Amino acid sequence: MFERLLKVIKENLPDKDLSNVTENSRLIEDLGMDSIGMMMLSMSIEDEFGVLFDAPVTFKTVKDVLDYLEKNATK
Repeated sequence: MFERLLKVIKENLPDKDLSNVTENSRLIEDLGMDSIGMMMLSMSIEDEFGVLFDAPVTFKTVKDVLDYLEKNATK
């Protein structure tokens, strides 16, 4: 699942070097996501993993996203 999520992150941050991304990477501080980037990422995650966010996402790290997906992904 990490590889699929990393692919989605790369699609949303095409100009960033994401070769060092780990589960502990912070979305805002380490990857440089802003509020629009987080919104776009959440939309991409919905499409890729078959989840639906009914409130703004509050993920801090890549692991936060993975934990959510492990419990909720339908694809």
